Amino acid sequence: MKNVMILSGAGLSAESGLKTFRDNGGLWEQHDLMEVCSATGFAKNPSKVLDFYDERRAQLKEVVPNKAHEVIAKLKDTYKDNLFVVTQNVDDLLERAGCKEIIHLHGFLPELRCLECENIFNIGYESYKDKSCPKCDSKHIRHNIIMFEEQAPAYNTLHKLLEQTHLFIAIGTSGTVLPVHCYARMCEQSILNGLDIAELRSCFDKAYEENASTAILKISEDIREFLGA
Repeated sequence: MKNVMILSGAGLSAESGLKTFRDNGGLWEQHDLMEVCSATGFAKNPSKVLDFYDERRAQLKEVVPNKAHEVIAKLKDTYKDNLFVVTQNVDDLLERAGCKEIIHLHGFLPELRCLECENIFNIGYESYKDKSCPKCDSKHIRHNIIMFEEQAPAYNTLHKLLEQTHLFIAIGTSGTVLPVHCYARMCEQSILNGLDIAELRSCFDKAYEENASTAILKISEDIREFLGA
């Protein structure tokens, strides 16, 4: 049986009400991103960065998974090891929709990481301010998010899985952070879904220029036909 990869970006969760970085009114217009999303910014002012991610957790608590999250979860349950679910998103909406074995390329918002023993622990949607590492009791902690100027270890997993992927599907990603146009060319077939995707469409075999929540049923059928199941 062939393998399918669904790689998602901010557009997947935007319909749930999570602010994206690049859209009008998005987080890049409200913050100096190098101050709150870079290793340099964290070294200069850790509390400002940690407060920023506290705000993101509080926002995440108020939203729920949308139709696209739910269908992806069902697809993963159906095709299991033949469907790779990879996301650039740091939210937990896929998990809350019931999706299993998600590869988070850029970290996971509900988690903190201890800077003393490297232990990673989940705080849900709470603030970091009263937290200490449950393993070593250190208060020297940070968000478990990959910042600008840091390496993303999960990229190694992404590249290994791409070598095993026959149908590549990109949902809600601008292609700015990851070269999804190259990933599409690596695979036997490819599907693109998102808004404002004109620059990427020619690199994919099929494109749905619409919201993920409406395109996902078409994509689900495409997967079923491709896998013959």
